Amino acid sequence: MDTRVAEAPPTTAHQRSAPSRQRGRRRIAQRSRRIAVCGLLAPFAVTFMLSFLAPLGYAVYESFFKQKRSGLGLTPPTRAFAGFTNYTQALHNHDFTAGVWRVLLFGAVQVPVMLGIALLLALVVDAKKDRLARWFRLAAFLPYAVPGVIGAIMWAFLYLKGSSPFVQAFSTFGLDVDFLSRHLVLASIANIVTWTWTGYNMIVIYSALQAVPTELYQAAEVDGCGPWRIAWHIKIPLVAPALVLTGVFSIIGTVQLYNEPTVLRALTSTINATYTPNMAVQNVAFTFNNYNLSAAMAVLLALGTFVLSFGFLHLTRRFTERAAS
Repeated sequence: MDTRVAEAPPTTAHQRSAPSRQRGRRRIAQRSRRIAVCGLLAPFAVTFMLSFLAPLGYAVYESFFKQKRSGLGLTPPTRAFAGFTNYTQALHNHDFTAGVWRVLLFGAVQVPVMLGIALLLALVVDAKKDRLARWFRLAAFLPYAVPGVIGAIMWAFLYLKGSSPFVQAFSTFGLDVDFLSRHLVLASIANIVTWTWTGYNMIVIYSALQAVPTELYQAAEVDGCGPWRIAWHIKIPLVAPALVLTGVFSIIGTVQLYNEPTVLRALTSTINATYTPNMAVQNVAFTFNNYNLSAAMAVLLALGTFVLSFGFLHLTRRFTERAAS
């Protein structure tokens, strides 16, 4: 009986090189995917750098300098390093700080009201699956399609006493309402912003509702839950990320408030050139030609927006984690 172990056939050079060729093909495929991803991201990255990072970096650079004039001001001004002098001056500028507090008050009231209406509209549209719901969704989104300046001009005519149907309606009850008065002008601006952006936020929340599995609704109905309990215990918690997203966008938009008060400024004396922080920055730059101080104000606004946005994200994340536990 032959007890010799059968020897394995010799490995050829072609067999030895097959794994290396496979590894080489994988590396080439991975490199191709990286190049494709970089190619797709390149337009956004270049646009983001040119339209956001570069202006912000230039503003930061300009905020550390100032123009010095000597004598009677007949000689050209000289450029000098100012350190944090512009930031100190900006924080002590009454018009700028008053505008900051004004938009903070504006956002504290307007943003929750707008998001609450958007959430309610999204729940109503999601509950109705007929043709009327599609028309309702289109009607709610239509104001967002109107350019912001055009919408502000339209509402400006609706606020004027001589042409406003609302003022005439109040006058029939003996009420003299001036929507552009000192006490109501901020609420009038909030109404324009809410009218413009509620539909956009509703679409974002409604899209999140469409991603919720229908099995959850069916299981809740089997357990005896009605539409309101399903909305409160299932729909709203599951669209919380969409609410956070729209909340962050709304906070950023609140700090950047500019179009609506600028349009209404031509119709009332209650809105001055520094009514909002953005208007104050523009006024300092182009009225007083102090570009370095306006750059410091712009940087402070950017930092404030960053703090508010990430503070809101942090608070909502802690609230969500606490609710889940």
